[in-house]
Amino acid sequence: MKLQEAIHQRRTFAIISHPDAGKTTLTEKLLLFGGAIQTAGAVKSNKIKNPAASDFMEIERQRGISVATSVMAFRYRETLINLLDTPGHKDFAEDTYRTLTAVDSVVLVIDCVKGVEEQTERLMEVCRMRDTPVMIFINKLDLEGKDPYDLLDELEEKLKIKVRPMTWPIGMGHNFQGVFRLYDRQLDLFEAKQTRLGGDILTFKGADDPALREIIGEAQDQLMEDVELVEGVYDPFSEENYLHGQLAPVFFGSAVNNFGVKELLNTFINISPKPRGRESDNGLIDPENEEFSGFVFKIHANLDPRHRDRIAFLRVCSGRFERNKFFHHVRLAKNFRFSNPASFMAQEKSIIEEAFPGDVIGLYDTGNFKIGDTLTEGTKFMFKGIPSFSPEIFREVVNTDPMKTKQLDKGVQQLSEEGVAQLFIRQPGNKKIIGTVGNLQFEVIQYRLKNEYGASCEFRPLNHFKACWITTDSKAKLEEFIRIKAPEISMDRDGNYVFMAPSAWMLKMAQENYPELNFHFTSEFKTEAGS
Repeated sequence: MKLQEAIHQRRTFAIISHPDAGKTTLTEKLLLFGGAIQTAGAVKSNKIKNPAASDFMEIERQRGISVATSVMAFRYRETLINLLDTPGHKDFAEDTYRTLTAVDSVVLVIDCVKGVEEQTERLMEVCRMRDTPVMIFINKLDLEGKDPYDLLDELEEKLKIKVRPMTWPIGMGHNFQGVFRLYDRQLDLFEAKQTRLGGDILTFKGADDPALREIIGEAQDQLMEDVELVEGVYDPFSEENYLHGQLAPVFFGSAVNNFGVKELLNTFINISPKPRGRESDNGLIDPENEEFSGFVFKIHANLDPRHRDRIAFLRVCSGRFERNKFFHHVRLAKNFRFSNPASFMAQEKSIIEEAFPGDVIGLYDTGNFKIGDTLTEGTKFMFKGIPSFSPEIFREVVNTDPMKTKQLDKGVQQLSEEGVAQLFIRQPGNKKIIGTVGNLQFEVIQYRLKNEYGASCEFRPLNHFKACWITTDSKAKLEEFIRIKAPEISMDRDGNYVFMAPSAWMLKMAQENYPELNFHFTSEFKTEAGS
């Protein structure tokens, strides 16, 4: 296949939302419409025993939440879609932020009952940083939720982005009967099917189609009024504004009943961006550049606990990736070849022979990769790093089973390399300190250490306000600071000095007393320094 043709056939996007907005359910229904699965599971459902296709970790099935990004590839209308289902819980926001660097667009899921929530606003801020195109799916219209007009106003006000409804709901809650397509003024009514695709009942042309009244009754009058009002209030949809991240098309529906999902998917295929260029320390890398390049945005150990494998997820940015061909690992300045590169359908893997820009592939890794690493065909450049943020919660790892010390050390090291948490080492005593942005991460770490590595530990709370990476041109001042602040100094897993500030006041004093030192609140400085 020609490179240009392959690029035009690909779409790579992430689904993001606040917890419980229905993100994973929508993911499954997109897979269902794409023919990738035949029956959808339902999270937290007692009637449906199949687990959600995108939640493969046991702890996810137990808690009914996603705690790791899942990667799924499927075809729909001659297009290869790379879909990344992200964690919704705020404690795993960093995994979502990293994932957003690997996609070209986003579908944001909103719960019509709760509207825009705090985590939703944070996720949109990250999208706006890169002008990422965003589509919005207002979900759960089968429940009694907020008025659609109020929801649209809330989206514009809280997410600071213009919106344009592309579909409109017919009723809500028990009276919800489907969605009208504003973009082509047609309506498909579907049977409500939670696990399988229902057949189309009828297709109507226009909200005023006389035959429609026989199906939805008086709801037709309200629909005609709503359509007229929407068209009068909102400007026509602009594909250019959408692609520049300035306008979000909005779809209404009920993912669990398949209402509105097909309309979203068809529009996504028609207007979403093809694979885009990526910034590097050598300028913008165009996807149509014939020379292969890509970067690692996620690492997952023990994806299949039976095989104890470790997978580095790589976004292909340019050129063609080929199985068994040698590629250059820029940070290590070594060449590697990969005999079993894989594509994914959640936990199901299949070996691939080649991959193109936009594709997300899994590379079996023996410990050579870190998040942010770049692979090329030989040219030495690095894609701009995927930063780690200063953690908010710190705890010391306490080994409760000395006979499993090696397993604990390996587990903590690998989980930190995955980005589940950040690891800091403090001397004397080689103390391990875990830093996270939420408490739930410690529960996941403890669970995975026990079930994947056979290691047991407890976490001792530590009083730290913030972790700051330190850089300076003055070696003498750095040594002085480390000597005086020894109890608060640690090293990250890459050997960089980190100041664990006990309080905001102590951090301010350190900055004032040592103007020669630079205190960084993300690890982005590593890329800037070329490390």
